[in-house]
Amino acid sequence: MVGEGPGKVGRVALIWDDEVAAYDFGPGHPLAPIRVELTIELIRRCGLLGNGADELLPGRFAESDLLRLHREPFVDTVKRLSADPTARSDPEFGLGEGDTPAFPGMHPASLQVCAGSVEAARQVWEGVSDHAFNPAGGLHHAMPDRAAGFCIYNDPAIAIDWLLEHGAERVAYVDVDVHHGDGVEVMFRDDPRVLTISLHESGRFLFPGTGAADDIGGPDAQGSAANLPLHPGTTGGLWLEVFDEVVDPLLRGFAPDVLFTQLGCDTHATDPLAHLRLTVDDMATIYARLHRLSHEICDGRWIATGGGGYQLVEVVPRAWTLAFAEMTGRSLPIETPMDWQQVAAERTGVTPPRAFTDDPIVETEAMAGLARRTAEESVEAVRRLVLPRHGAR
Repeated sequence: MVGEGPGKVGRVALIWDDEVAAYDFGPGHPLAPIRVELTIELIRRCGLLGNGADELLPGRFAESDLLRLHREPFVDTVKRLSADPTARSDPEFGLGEGDTPAFPGMHPASLQVCAGSVEAARQVWEGVSDHAFNPAGGLHHAMPDRAAGFCIYNDPAIAIDWLLEHGAERVAYVDVDVHHGDGVEVMFRDDPRVLTISLHESGRFLFPGTGAADDIGGPDAQGSAANLPLHPGTTGGLWLEVFDEVVDPLLRGFAPDVLFTQLGCDTHATDPLAHLRLTVDDMATIYARLHRLSHEICDGRWIATGGGGYQLVEVVPRAWTLAFAEMTGRSLPIETPMDWQQVAAERTGVTPPRAFTDDPIVETEAMAGLARRTAEESVEAVRRLVLPRHGAR
């Protein structure tokens, strides 16, 4: 059995609305909604719901709340292109041909993604649930005035803003996506109440090209950002060493009221858009680390979203089902359910994985050496530039 959890289990919310599947850039786009739909199906068919773990619809999300972080000309452009994706748009808004094309209904679909993350935040902050997961969320690249990297509105930032408006004094945001969590960092870089931590493939090799280790926040909140860029070829063991050496003490030093995490699984060794070398077993260990820390530093208040992940059938559903199993403290079978395998194959034409585990990853000696040197440099920089600002060592 896999996914054992730390033993302390409470109420857990899975936030889902079928309408979120309308967040769809069209055929062939990497961010296909089927990846989240198959995740929900796998969670259901593994029997993880019930007995304190509930699937819930998002609440209402007002456009006025959106405008707290996103600028009105940009939102007006999204609304206009939502009604007519063929309309002309200023390239500065980031919508059009390329990574983030306009699609019909993108404004209401994006609002629903935000509603899901705000509902997850509300569930945890108001004590309705101990942990909450919105797998459709995690659109961390969206900027105040433009879309970027498949992300239209920045639901993690909007949910963090909701927490701050409703009484949270300190929020820690940990982003384990392979890409730098740039949009969230930008929105809070001058706010000492929010600590953003991003472990990602170095911007020397991967979009968005930011997140250097000496990027530690804005002038009014130095130390509010910690960035740990990693070299292509970084395997799970080394990734976890970096986490343990820096993220663990940093979270303890910051002592947040709530832990907000973005669980992008495009760090997987087979992801087509990136070059790290993690397995789903490594991801399960990461989720266990985050779960434990949530209980040890903020009374179990843990909010999670999905994020990147472009192995739509082979990786994403398994990874995020493992995350939800960790939240519930329940174990999973070694093999994925046969009825889920059938659904996945029928809907995608892809043979789904039979096991929840992966074979170990072996990296070349040369690549492993490059990865370790880069990891050590990142750790040393954050230890020197960020940890002392939070009383951590």
